[in-house]
Amino acid sequence: MAPSLFTLSSPSSTFPSSSTTLKPFSSFSTKPTLSIHFVKKPIPVSATADPPPQLQTFWQWLQDQGVVSAKSPVRPGMVPEGLGLIAKKNISRNEVVLEIPNRFWINQDAVAASEIGTVCSGLKPWVSVALFLIRERFRQDSKWGVYLDILPELTDSTVFWSEEELAELQGTQLLSTTLGVKEYVQNEFLKVEEEIILPNKQLFPAPITLDDFFWAFGILRSRAFSRLRGQNLVLIPLADLINHSPNITTEDYAWEIKGAGLFSRDLLFSLRSPVSVKAEEQVLIQYDLDKSNAELALDYGFIESKSERNAYTLTLEISESDPFFGDKLDIAETNGLSETAYFDIVLGRPLPPALIPYLRLVALGGTDAFLLESIFRNTIWGHLDLPVSRANEELICRVVRDACKSALSGYHTTIEEDEKLMEDENLDSRLKIAVGIRAGEKKVLQQIDEIFKGRESELDELEYYQERRLKDLGLVGEQGEIIFWETN
Repeated sequence: MAPSLFTLSSPSSTFPSSSTTLKPFSSFSTKPTLSIHFVKKPIPVSATADPPPQLQTFWQWLQDQGVVSAKSPVRPGMVPEGLGLIAKKNISRNEVVLEIPNRFWINQDAVAASEIGTVCSGLKPWVSVALFLIRERFRQDSKWGVYLDILPELTDSTVFWSEEELAELQGTQLLSTTLGVKEYVQNEFLKVEEEIILPNKQLFPAPITLDDFFWAFGILRSRAFSRLRGQNLVLIPLADLINHSPNITTEDYAWEIKGAGLFSRDLLFSLRSPVSVKAEEQVLIQYDLDKSNAELALDYGFIESKSERNAYTLTLEISESDPFFGDKLDIAETNGLSETAYFDIVLGRPLPPALIPYLRLVALGGTDAFLLESIFRNTIWGHLDLPVSRANEELICRVVRDACKSALSGYHTTIEEDEKLMEDENLDSRLKIAVGIRAGEKKVLQQIDEIFKGRESELDELEYYQERRLKDLGLVGEQGEIIFWETN
């Protein structure tokens, strides 16, 4: 029986720091449907020339506070995505459109300065900010009320999907990741409820539910800026209305944190337009060029049609039961990898450079195991860059192809059926995401299968370690012929 080289599954994800592990669980049928109930009525999402009252109040509040003025180059408005930033005049490429001072940021500093700062001091950054958002949302006298009033109750992020909607993701890695995220958020809520909320009811007079916690998580996941100097996680009112454009292919110059002035300790969040924009058009940015469609769907609730957004994660693992586990782990770690390695395969792009060598390492055994000896330790990765033996190469091809076929059998539709559904212009937005995700994953799996099918067909033509070694010793010619040395 061939050893199990890897599993086709999603890697553990983190939010927002790498210390938080999300463990996906295998099924979703036992989880209750998430229902969302909130006190405040959301802004209706429809394009209109007249902004709704909540948005007008928010804009007036920003003017009253001196954050913006009549000369500001952008204003909030209703757009096809919901809320967005509209250019009031022609805007040049890289022109600053907003500067928000740090006293209007919602981050750990804002939490620390609030009444719940002391009890939240030891929490994960996102958990403390989430509690702050929820508490402020329920307070009638909150200074943040006018901002919180314009936030959506939910998005099309997969964490808010019903069981019926999640069923459309059957077989996908996004499904297991989504369920892992939901389990993680639920566990974090139960923990913070027991340790912070219930023991401090005087600080949290309104009951906080799991639904409230999911709302805050969704807001932070979709709206927070997390790659800022000295900031782990921060919400920037008004700036967070900026929407994404797939047509913008640069993240440069979109935003930065800078000093407010020579004699000021204050900081400013500066937002620039990465492209030129005409008056009354929407100002847009690129959220993240490196995110896959699955990540976009999880974080923001949308996907793109670009092929390079479709990805599939191969998870490879050196089994602890492998008789050469210690040696293989040492080699992997020496070359920047570990016991478990994740490789993102992107549609239309070559395989990650380290994937094949790692596969060969994991499959190494039998008569090839001599390469694991210490004498080869400094050179083995170079050997693994090339075919080791026919048996090793044949094994990795067979196992990869079998795994691809197994993964493809887990979807309940074909690519052709998915593409037919995508032709429907009236397709529900969440169903459109599900169809796009599963079609994309299947295309990547087919691509992987085709690559290793091609390698299988070339097994007889490949040059393996022993042949290369004999050539190096001058015992075999370039055409494979044995060289006989004459003696005088």
